[in-house]
Formats: sequence, C-alpha cells, structure tokens
Amino acid sequence: MKPSLKPNSANFSSGPCAKRPGYNVANLDVSALGRSHRSIVGKDLLKRVCEETSSVLGLPDDYRVGVVPASDTGAFEMAMWSMLGERPVDLCAWESFGKGWINDAVNQLRLSEISLFEADYGDLPKLELTNSDNDIVFTWNGTTSGVKVPDSDWIDSNRRGLTFCDATSAVFAMDMPWDKLDVTTFSWQKVLGSEGAHGMLILSPRAVERLETYTPSWPLPKLFRLTKSGKLIDGIFSGQTINTPSLLCAADYLDALEWVRSLGGINAAIKKSEDNLSVIKAFVDEREWIGFLANKIETLSNTSVCLKLDLSAEKVKQMTKLLESEQVAFDIGSYRDAPAGLRIWCGATVEQEDLILLMPWLDWAFEKIK
Repeated sequence: MKPSLKPNSANFSSGPCAKRPGYNVANLDVSALGRSHRSIVGKDLLKRVCEETSSVLGLPDDYRVGVVPASDTGAFEMAMWSMLGERPVDLCAWESFGKGWINDAVNQLRLSEISLFEADYGDLPKLELTNSDNDIVFTWNGTTSGVKVPDSDWIDSNRRGLTFCDATSAVFAMDMPWDKLDVTTFSWQKVLGSEGAHGMLILSPRAVERLETYTPSWPLPKLFRLTKSGKLIDGIFSGQTINTPSLLCAADYLDALEWVRSLGGINAAIKKSEDNLSVIKAFVDEREWIGFLANKIETLSNTSVCLKLDLSAEKVKQMTKLLESEQVAFDIGSYRDAPAGLRIWCGATVEQEDLILLMPWLDWAFEKIK
C-alpha cells in the first residue's frame, strides 16, 4: 500500500547536499556582507574559515588550509597543475571523478611517466600495488560509485612521493588519516551541505616543500598559482584568497562547522553518517530486488550510497520521477556516467528518521513501476 508518512525533508541529493537540521539563513552572521574581502573584517572572516576547518577536523598543527576558487574541482586541479611532474605518478580511478583526474594528467598535463590503476563501478583497483616512490592521485570516496577506500594501510608512512586525495564526499563523514595525506581537497556543498563555488585545499609540510622546490614546465594561470618567487603565498592560507569569494557562503560554511561542534565534533558527525547507512543496509538485506553497487561491504560508502535495482534504466528513471512527484525523494537518480540505479545521500545533515520514512516509499515505487 502507498505509505501515509513522508520524510520531513526529501533532500537526499549527493551534491549540493541537504542543509543541516534546523538550518535558517536568518541565523547566519552577515556582518561582513557589503565589505571588501580584503578589508580587515573580510580577511578575518576568511581566516576563521581556515582556522575552524583545521580545528574541527583535528589537523596536525603544521598543515595549511586555504580557500581557493572553483569548488573541489578547482582545488584538485590547482594541486595537480602546481605539483605533478616532479616524479612519476600513479593514477587511481574507479568512478567518474577519478577518471577525470586521469584525463587531466594524460591529455592536458601530458605527463610522460604514469601508471594507471583502474576498476569498474563497484570495485576498487589494487591500491596496494601503487609505488610509494611515486606521487599517488586518488579519490577517498567514489561519489558516483558508492565505493570508498576502507583504510590507509596501503599508503607508506615513509613514502617519497606525495599523496593527492580528492576527499570531497568523505571529509567530515569518514576517518581521514592526515599523516598519510599530503594534498587533500573538498568543497563546502558536499558533506556539510553548505554553499557551492568554493574549494578547500589542505597541504602537509611535504606538499609545501614540493611547491617551494619544484616549478612545473607548463604555464600556470593566476588562479592556480600558490607560490611567488619560489615561496608559498602564505596569505592564501590565512584569509587572503586568490580571487573574490562570497562572504555570505563563508558565513554559511562557518555555521555548518559550528553545527558539527554542536553534535559533539567530527566523530559524532561520522557516527551519524554511519548510522544513516545502517538504515539502508537493513532495507537492502531484506529484499532481493535491490542491492549495493559496491561489491564488497568494507568498501561501501556511508555518504553517497549507490544502489542497483532489478529494473531497466528507463524504469529506474520512472521510479525516481515518481518519488519526486510524491515529494518524498529529490535528486536520487544515479550519476549520468554511472550504471542506472539510485544514489541516496547519507551524510550527517540527513536525519535518520527521514531515511526510515523513505524506505517504504522505495518498496511502493518499485512495485508501482516494475
């Protein structure tokens, strides 16, 4: 029968993600609006963004955090263009975004010494075969495949190369081994459900050393330049952004960070995401017509949960449209390059009760469409 109860929030998109529970734009501190981002007020606000990110994530004291243009994509490409080419590169991909980084390295930067470690949707490549003497490029969580890296055992603590980690759908929801990550990027609109267009770049001391000792052979646009006269531009990591940011978006992001603190910190946010995943796991375990795209339970993402159904691609589209028309689940179709199915966000900004209420609607919609 058609369920009688609906989720309080039908926002299960994998990006931009749901706003935090209780969010109200009227509660934002907008005192910096209308001021220059170069003013003392503007720079202080952006400096707080860097400092609060470091504090909430529990970063090592010697790691740098900066706000950069163009979301996670801009942050990651900035790192690739600025630091790759000094040594051979191992490129790891098992979904759309990782394959995008391969395209950048092979067809745009045209790096000559590369090794590819690839897997189909649902699987991980053999990450343990990567070479610690090389730079290693990978996503922590495959947003379009629902497959995450289960641990960092495969990363050598005594590596000579740098690790480049696209963590946009992982950070704030998964335990990140910062001592093994040299370059980490994410965007505000993912796990914290904040606003788009801005990227975050986290650098280890080893990454800073690379920037100050290596100059790539290709020209760098202004938006990618992290050094001047062979030295790191410290201002980028203390609130002096390369281009004009949105101070409203910065205020929104600080609100999201304060909400993480109110939960009990990063571990509480991670647990909330894992508890959300448990709702879908219990549902899938009891049904034959639905399964996870991830082939191994230890690699199952607890943010972008990707599901395969016993339906044709066309019927999957009909199912997602039906759920949207009933206003119980928005934007849960799989990514355009991924196998047809559902993708339900389970990050901490999603309430577990809403997922519980959504599950009977999946049953109803499947029976209606099949």
